[in-house]
Amino acid sequence: MQTTEILMREHRLIERVLSSLEDGAQRLHSGDAVDPQFFVDAAEFVSGYADSCHHGKEEDILFREMQKQLGMDGMGPVDMMLREHDMGRRYTADFRSAAVRMQQGDRKAQAEVVENALAYVDLLREHILKEDEILYPMAEQFLVPAIQQRVDELVTQADERDEQSGLCARYRRLADDLQRAMA
Repeated sequence: MQTTEILMREHRLIERVLSSLEDGAQRLHSGDAVDPQFFVDAAEFVSGYADSCHHGKEEDILFREMQKQLGMDGMGPVDMMLREHDMGRRYTADFRSAAVRMQQGDRKAQAEVVENALAYVDLLREHILKEDEILYPMAEQFLVPAIQQRVDELVTQADERDEQSGLCARYRRLADDLQRAMA
């Protein structure tokens, strides 16, 4: 299923940023100076790429079809993934807000940046593992071929739109910048 290949490729880029974010949060926790803009930029990547581009394909296309076709509405694994997306959005908003307060001189905000950034990293690593090893194989196994083909077409179209708009290239550069900042 082409959809899962695209989504798993996106997971690898997200994981690179998770590693950088974790490094930044641990350094800040250890008392090292970390530019608050690093965390603002990481939140920009998360919101723009992980949440909008990646989660958009999952939520609006794959997950919706799984819920319809497999009767997984309410308490199933898809719903768990959607709840985790919402938790991730809250952690991201919180570490971004605290980083902005750090930029304004609020030294107490450092602890909030660390707490929320590390909580986000932990959540997303587990989340990606569940999608890669459980949910995506479930989609490949149980969605009927005609639905798989339609999902593949829609996800491929969304991916091509993101590429053509320059959005993906922009976020890959940002991921590289975040990684270099923690090298």
